[in-house]
Amino acid sequence: MTEQPALITVSPGRVGLEELARVIAGAPVVLDPSFWPRVDEAASIVASAARGADPVYGINTGFGKLASKRIAPDQTALLQRNLIVSHCCGVGALTPEPIVRLMMALKIISLGRGASGVRRDVIEQLQAMLAAGICPLVPQQGSVGASGDLAPLAHMTAVMIGEGQALVGGASMPARDALAASGLAPLTLGPKEGLALINGTQFSTAYAIAGLLRAHNLAITALVTGALSVDAAMASTAPFRPEIQELRGLAGQVAAGKALMALLDGSDIRQSHLEGDERVQDPYCLRCQPQVAGAALDLLAQAARTLAIEANAVTDNPLVMVATGEIISGGNFHAEPVAFASDQIALALSEIGAISERRIATLVDPALNFGLPPFLTPEPGINSGFMIAEVTAAALYAENKQRAAPCSIDSTPTSANQEDHVSMAAHAARRLSDMADNLVTILGIELLVAAQGIQLRLPHLTSPALAAVIAALREHVSALGGDRYMADDIARASALVEAGRLPAAARAVLAQDPFPLLA
Repeated sequence: MTEQPALITVSPGRVGLEELARVIAGAPVVLDPSFWPRVDEAASIVASAARGADPVYGINTGFGKLASKRIAPDQTALLQRNLIVSHCCGVGALTPEPIVRLMMALKIISLGRGASGVRRDVIEQLQAMLAAGICPLVPQQGSVGASGDLAPLAHMTAVMIGEGQALVGGASMPARDALAASGLAPLTLGPKEGLALINGTQFSTAYAIAGLLRAHNLAITALVTGALSVDAAMASTAPFRPEIQELRGLAGQVAAGKALMALLDGSDIRQSHLEGDERVQDPYCLRCQPQVAGAALDLLAQAARTLAIEANAVTDNPLVMVATGEIISGGNFHAEPVAFASDQIALALSEIGAISERRIATLVDPALNFGLPPFLTPEPGINSGFMIAEVTAAALYAENKQRAAPCSIDSTPTSANQEDHVSMAAHAARRLSDMADNLVTILGIELLVAAQGIQLRLPHLTSPALAAVIAALREHVSALGGDRYMADDIARASALVEAGRLPAAARAVLAQDPFPLLA
């Protein structure tokens, strides 16, 4: 039986990516009790405004273009309920459960700052649902990242009030049944609470953070497959020397160069390169790895800084200023920062795959691979070897290149032109999952191809660190002799990549992340 991950107590404003990674892995979340007094005070301010005569947006008025419509106090609950069900307009495939859980946790963090004006009951309902494993069914499509991720967050909120569908223990059921099975009752929303729940960037941010964490793992793994390719191609390690990287001074490049040198240290193939090799320079895909991989690492670090801040942000509207008692309308729901960060992650995913695909192409090409057989098969002609595996990598890279076009530059007016500039953050963040899936397979193919190339260099041996990586692969995939059904080999190698097994196998020199995001 799988052990339940430990409960996380979150302190809004100070929650790190490491904690959020644990939420993705299944950890439940509760608010640090020291934040309750501020939550209570903000809720009291909203309750007072709801009883007052002055119009306050979202509390005793309609929403968006209907903000001029006054709502009577006895219709507050109906207003909030109608807001939620009317915004449940999501379509398309369902959001994966880990993303929904993270979205719920991010909403707890945001509301827990005590600037949204919701009662404790709202946050406690989210906490209880996470603890009970109640996962709202949230369609992926329908947000433009403007007044928050309205449709996805509405589907999350609907389950809180007993509407919609939820997943419990792998089974889909009506929300009321899911709540009742855990001893929970549907929540009746008070003034502003529905608005606080569906305003915000938590859907986009959850997808972006999940994409970031996968991209970082793949960037580190690509250093391992890249080092394997260097030895398979019998290429020079001189371009990785630290003096070169330090003369440029970019942190990611310095870290990438250091990692590549460590991975290749002790390689007999590397030494044999120095004996009778007339090549002056290797192709860029081998030689410029510190520059490309390093730039990707730096880009991911920049996105991580933005997303760590956004994860702790208050992004609904209007906001309650507890110190002054004011309720002020603003625009924190606009997800432009998340869109930009997601576009950066997409660029990194695309370029890591682009240079990996070029290394694969170099190794299978007899004109470039320095003495290896065509397509790395011992008997070319009767066997095609890795010919079409390289084509598959090219196809996946082409998809990622197309998907890497920035989403943040697109905008379309919505809500009767009230929301006339939107971020498209949901589009930007959602596509990261597919891009990461493609990159996993590209790196899996590079792992197969480079390991085959190194084996064909015998009796020369690779470094101890890379030999450990190849040994981990050979537990699941044998070296290629005659042609065989290749899809299974690619699937097994890709699974090792997804699981982060390559850096783990090279632990002698990659015992620590060369460029940590989760510090």
